[in-house]
Parts: sequence; structure tokens; C-alpha cells
Amino acid sequence: MENRQLETTRLLLRPFTRTDIDALHCHWTDPQVRRYLWDDQIIPREQAAAIVESSLASFAEHGFGFWTVAMKGEPLVIGCAGLRHFDDPRNAQPAVEILYSLAPEHWVQGLASEAARAVLQYGFEVCELPRIFAGADPPNVASFRVMERLGMRFDHRAKLNGVVANYYAITREAHLARQTLQRAPQMAAVLD
Repeated sequence: MENRQLETTRLLLRPFTRTDIDALHCHWTDPQVRRYLWDDQIIPREQAAAIVESSLASFAEHGFGFWTVAMKGEPLVIGCAGLRHFDDPRNAQPAVEILYSLAPEHWVQGLASEAARAVLQYGFEVCELPRIFAGADPPNVASFRVMERLGMRFDHRAKLNGVVANYYAITREAHLARQTLQRAPQMAAVLD
């Protein structure tokens, strides 16, 4: 299996393994994390195990899934980020969405954007996905800020399990254009 580990300036992301179930279950049942991620429901350990298995299957079949997020040089899982298929009733084929979460003590440090950017880049540049969505409950302002930092724009509103969610999206072309624009000042500095 190819190495699907992702590295950013401060973070190390590695695909879920079965040994992550307990750490992920603990993370996902934290009251502040579950508030938006699970609509404030405490998921059972079996559901966490099923998500890990689903991620492993998705990597095998589609080349993408979920990664644990840890600070470089530290073994502690501080969150997760990844890509998954979801049913978009407006399209015949399933769409792909990015999800991310961090432990509260790591909020407001730019780490969610850093992890999500690495996953988004992987989705577009390695998997060559045409479009990636992200959704959140309207009160989850911090998540919308991350989406906007990624270059995503409002796409549509949907009701899932009785809860309204706003979806943002970005195309591969828009992502690649953003990457080119962000590299342009760096290239100019090198040429000076």
C-alpha cells in the first residue's frame, strides 16, 4: 500500500487504523466536539469502529478516507480530517465531502485549516476529484471560517435528519488556480 501519510508545517496526518478506535471514540464523544459533529449525540464505540472500517474500505476502493491528526513529534491524536462520499439529492452520483474536527484545546490556532488544506490538496491533486463539498450547521461559525480559508463558497442548504446544514464547495480548477495565485508571491521573492 502506498504511503498516504500527510504532513504540514505543524501536523502529521495518517490514515485511520483499527488501533485508533478508542482515541477517536474519546475525541468524538467530547461534549464540545460532538455538539456539531454528531448533533450532540454520544455515539457508541461500535459506531466509531464502523467509521474506521468504512475509512479503510474507502481508501482501498477510492484512494481516500479519514486521517488522524497529531502535532508533529507527538503521538496523541488531537483530531481527524478526511474525505467521504455522501448522497447529494441534486446529483445522480454521490458527491465527496471533507470533514474535520479537533480537540477544543487546539481550536483557534489555525490547525483545522492546516489539516483540512492538506486533505483538500490530496483530494484534488492525488485523487483528481472534480469537486469537494463541506457542510456544517448554521451556528458552527468556526467551521464556515475554515471553509472560506480553503477557498470554498456557499453552494446550497439541505436538511439532513431534521437538521439544516449549509454546504460550501470548491472545484478542482478553482483550487488549482488558488494554489497558483498563492505560489506567485513566493516565486517573485525567489526571482528577486
